[in-house]
Amino acid sequence: MMLAPLHSRALALMTPLVSSVRPEDLTRRTPCAAWDVHRLLSHVIGQQDGFAESAYGRGDVPGVFDDRPLPPGTDLSAAFLHSAKGLTEAFTEAEATGRTLAIPEILPGHGFPAAQAIGFHLLDTVVHAWDLAAALGQPFDCPEELLPTVVQVAEFVPTDPAYRGPGRAFAPVLPGAPEGGLDRALRLLGRDPDWHA
Repeated sequence: MMLAPLHSRALALMTPLVSSVRPEDLTRRTPCAAWDVHRLLSHVIGQQDGFAESAYGRGDVPGVFDDRPLPPGTDLSAAFLHSAKGLTEAFTEAEATGRTLAIPEILPGHGFPAAQAIGFHLLDTVVHAWDLAAALGQPFDCPEELLPTVVQVAEFVPTDPAYRGPGRAFAPVLPGAPEGGLDRALRLLGRDPDWHA
């Protein structure tokens, strides 16, 4: 099964949420500790650009995955859509041609098959879409066809302290993760499904 089309569905979850962000929402807190909405969007766009660069063989370039600056007055929806379009094109080509992607922030010096790398970012996109929806007080419904990949990739994330805790990519796993569904993925990544702003 090709993952690039599923990944496009994940991006489509984020699109209306980003479009709904008003200037006064940018300082709202999010489920990501110490991140407000502005920082979350800066991270999301930076990751999209970074994965796109990696899909073209430039993942080892220093700073390629860095958060992107979003100065006051930035059209957030346009910035997100431009980045998402570039990523979709890059992932589609990388998966079709069987490229490997360097993602140093996950494992330095290692190349990931395109499908696996796309799965990583699919999870990232769905979870950050949930983060943004929660921050904005909006409902969030993950399509059923995305859930198997979301849960599978969340289960792949290491649980050792090198990856978990303050200053790390993920918080420690929260207990009580059900057998399946988005709640399981959220808890595996240290997020409380009942979080609200």
